[in-house]
Amino acid sequence: MNIQIPVSIRFLYGNMRMEYLKMTFFYYCIIELSNGGKIMKKILIIHTGGTISMKEDEETGAVRPDETHPLHDVAPPLASLADIYVEELFHLPSPHMTPQEMLQLRNRIEEKIANEQIEGIVVTHGTDTLEETAYFLDLTARTDVPIVVTGAMRSSNEIGADGLYNLISSVKVAISDEARGKGVLVVLNDEIHTAKNVTKTHTSNIATFQSPQYGPIGIVTKRGVFFHHAPTKRTTYPVQTISKNVILLKAYAGMDEAIFHAIQTLPLDGVVIEALGQGNLPPRAAKGVRSLLDAGIPVVLVSRCFNGIVQDIYGYEGGGKQLKEMGVIFSNGLNGQKARIKLLVALEITNNPQKLQEMFME
Repeated sequence: MNIQIPVSIRFLYGNMRMEYLKMTFFYYCIIELSNGGKIMKKILIIHTGGTISMKEDEETGAVRPDETHPLHDVAPPLASLADIYVEELFHLPSPHMTPQEMLQLRNRIEEKIANEQIEGIVVTHGTDTLEETAYFLDLTARTDVPIVVTGAMRSSNEIGADGLYNLISSVKVAISDEARGKGVLVVLNDEIHTAKNVTKTHTSNIATFQSPQYGPIGIVTKRGVFFHHAPTKRTTYPVQTISKNVILLKAYAGMDEAIFHAIQTLPLDGVVIEALGQGNLPPRAAKGVRSLLDAGIPVVLVSRCFNGIVQDIYGYEGGGKQLKEMGVIFSNGLNGQKARIKLLVALEITNNPQKLQEMFME
């Protein structure tokens, strides 16, 4: 059917459409002018708790979670940087964070990016387990959208509190075009680190987060965000559950098989051992490892050293060559806590020793 629209209606519709286009253009011009000629990116800040959300009791000196997050209402000062949205997912000290909360956080991030066109994520987190959450997200979040994890070493009302400064720096990184595709980043104290390599090195110093052997991949200054090298290849794993139990052990002089026999009485799916030097264990500890492998429990080896990687170099009893021949999985440079996170993720995909070894060399 051919319906003829009167000229007057067509004229009116044309004028209305033109006015709408004018108003839209004017609106975007205002936004662009307010941010140096650029349309501001949509950034979501997700609070999970930690020192950054706490206050020091003036009478006792104890640092405790505050009823209201001190940074919950700082979105207006950040408005010149980005279109800021704020959400409080958890209110947990980081020692209370478990892989289940990490999975919830990952799911929330992916949901927000998919459904609300979020262009950058900043997660505030307690520093004690920050590196583990960051690495979990790096392994499992399937997105090139910048995800930045930050925290604070001093509570919000202490002299020299670093929380707000780190938050602002993190937003700057999240809106950076160069941050896309670099995996999950950790930003504190003007430095940008990869989730894979960063670790907490000091109990109280604000410069605690370092990447031994590798260093930061960029810096944040008053002038902007500068990346000076790119991270290595990143592989993500599409896990929907975290259901396994993985224990982390640290080797020491005189370690024997007793601890290995004891943990086999527990529900156990995998073990990570921080070995001595390049990947060696005392002889009796090696016997305990064999009992785990005979029971079908995968064992991943890392070094308790800050720098270097484990290798099958030494051929004596308990040496790396013997452990490798027994079927121990050697990790490519992860520390113990991150190797545990990776094994938790990997076991959701496979328990094949060869495939696990390939995953730990990525």
